[in-house]
Amino acid sequence: MKRMFWLGVGIAAGVALSRKASNTARQATPAGLASNLGDAMRELASAVGAFGAEVRAGMTEREQELHETVTRQTGVPTRHVDAPRGRHAYGSERAARPTRAPQADG
Repeated sequence: MKRMFWLGVGIAAGVALSRKASNTARQATPAGLASNLGDAMRELASAVGAFGAEVRAGMTEREQELHETVTRQTGVPTRHVDAPRGRHAYGSERAARPTRAPQADG
């Protein structure tokens, strides 16, 4: 009975080591390296995106604090509450630049 136990332990250890070795060997191949690099790039892009979102949220919060401080100290509202904000806030409502009339060749 004792020998059967140790035989089972040996087989289990051999299978575990064999799987670990084959995974390590697969990761050393070009396909495995490309997979690891792709995962790392996706993780980096996600982290950069999250950082950007946090920075934008902080900027918006600080801008609101500054507007409230100016309004409180001067009594003059600095902007309308419902006014669109941001770089592309005025999109289609914004007047288009006038185009020049074609000049006659002469």
